[in-house]
Amino acid sequence: MAERQDFIKGKTPITFVDLFAGAGGISEGFLQAYTPDKYFKFVLATDINENCELTHIVRYNRQFGLDTKFITEDIMSPSFMDKIMEALNGQTIDVVTGGPSCQSFSLSGRRRKFDKRDNLFLHYLAVIRKLRPKYFVMENVKGLLTKDKGRFKDAIMQEIRSIIDDTKVPSFLVYLAKMLSRTSSVFVMNCFISKVYMEVSNDADAEAYKDTFFGHLEQQFKTITKSIEYRDSKSNTDVATVRHGISLLKRRKQREEITSKIINEKAFSDVDNDAFVDAINDFIEFIDDDSISMQILGALDAFKDLGAKEEDIREFKDMVLLYSLTLDETFSKLQLFAQKDNTEEEFEEHLDSIRLYKVDRPIVVNSSNYGVPQNRERVLFIGCRKDQPLITEIPATVTDAEKVTVYEAIHDLDFIDNGSTETTYKKVQNEKNLECLIKRRSVQGQIADDENALTYSEWSKQGRFGHRFIFERNPFYVKNIEDLQSNLFYESPVLYNHQTSYQSADVKKRLEVIASYGSYDSDCKNELASLGLESNKRNYTVLDPAGQSPTVVTMPDDFIHYSAHRAMTVREMARLQSFDDSFVFQGKRSTGGNKRKSEIPQYTLVGNAVPPLMARAIANTILKAIMP
Repeated sequence: MAERQDFIKGKTPITFVDLFAGAGGISEGFLQAYTPDKYFKFVLATDINENCELTHIVRYNRQFGLDTKFITEDIMSPSFMDKIMEALNGQTIDVVTGGPSCQSFSLSGRRRKFDKRDNLFLHYLAVIRKLRPKYFVMENVKGLLTKDKGRFKDAIMQEIRSIIDDTKVPSFLVYLAKMLSRTSSVFVMNCFISKVYMEVSNDADAEAYKDTFFGHLEQQFKTITKSIEYRDSKSNTDVATVRHGISLLKRRKQREEITSKIINEKAFSDVDNDAFVDAINDFIEFIDDDSISMQILGALDAFKDLGAKEEDIREFKDMVLLYSLTLDETFSKLQLFAQKDNTEEEFEEHLDSIRLYKVDRPIVVNSSNYGVPQNRERVLFIGCRKDQPLITEIPATVTDAEKVTVYEAIHDLDFIDNGSTETTYKKVQNEKNLECLIKRRSVQGQIADDENALTYSEWSKQGRFGHRFIFERNPFYVKNIEDLQSNLFYESPVLYNHQTSYQSADVKKRLEVIASYGSYDSDCKNELASLGLESNKRNYTVLDPAGQSPTVVTMPDDFIHYSAHRAMTVREMARLQSFDDSFVFQGKRSTGGNKRKSEIPQYTLVGNAVPPLMARAIANTILKAIMP
């Protein structure tokens, strides 16, 4: 066993599951974290890609000697939840982490409407509903906060607040029935009660309550159309629109299956910025709950001779709209009736009791505040079960003056040539004007001068797990799962993932020109054009050795090394992310075109990861807060 028994002794294990695990940035940080009385036990990880599984098995099962399980499957798969529960085998999970894929709303690229990845957070929260951990952390790009003018963020908050405590439902529904009997019609009361039951019940019972809800709607529609002659009711387009619209609303599951297939086809065929995208998006939007509901309401407004009471029609419209509301939005509607009943305080007490999770607000974090040499802004939704303290911030571990620089992080790796692979460390002459940037630090980045302090590069070489693990085996590289199973791997190198592609004379000159300008601006592009060295790339960034890097991305040639004027190696990018050098990124180093979506090469593993030191700070915050 690679785990040190003197570390475990006297500490309580806090179990965690990492969804959308990727390379394992969150896993690394959580395994590094500890308090005097607690540490994290890594139970399970999941991701859709085999190379993520390979990287995890090598790191956590083979190197660390853990029995962590890995599920390689799409979280949207119908069998995903069953596999999770089978793997856990009844084990209680304290914390769930994960970052649902976010490219469709990243500020770094074009945003895509109706991208399959936009709904991944719903599937993530479905796991939370099932496991009911004490805390969960959902990490994503900062751009999520402004997507659709903030509506996407609001939807996430509503869904979190809609996770309920089953044990408190009966007393809430008793209150609800009494309160609505005093403040609403029988029709409205029955619809609200059915709606709440629909939202809080298991799938089988929810279907039954849905049928009940639509039974009330259909009966009310008969009431408001009873004065219409039979022949007119059958031939009138508006009446047919309402009747058929109710049927469409009721068949949400079937519509969602159609929508899912279309969105998957969009992704497979890369439909975007072409003649197809608007028509496909319009159709998806047209069969959405909200669109169908508005068609129903429009048809009712168009029919002038219903002969029904205006109050009956208004209530019918309100209950049509009720169907597509989240549970949290339903609570907001019910609050108006509680106000009318003068029982708002009692309603709020029930609401506090029934909501299982608290979330204050999205927390924006910057990785450079946690000892990472990178300005990577992310947003965190940290849900706290109601029996746990609320977490409202992740305190910085370094001051602005202590932030780690690019030079500190990678200066000792600049011994590699064009088109080379280096497998051992070599001595590098420090640049005199930058040598002052190298500081002795604690493991989390604070400048220190005690016997345990090391420079950032020394921490990277030594590793940040000495307090907890003694590796069962040295780091190694393997191409794929099959080779791992056949024990066909490479374990002789001291240094891994430090390789450069061969660059022609023209490419080298182009990067040198860009570096001389310091940015890829119009003047630089004009200079390149005059030299016949134009590039179709949209962006190049010359790294500032005395500052922090921008957000590490998945393209190796987006960054230009500050002095060598070349693309970065996987190991250098990993240093900018705060991965230890002993963390070996498996599989192919890079791939081109659409293969990058399915193969997840090393550069993509690095670029998409949560920086481990930032994850460590998040983990330590949770460990300090979590209660038995």
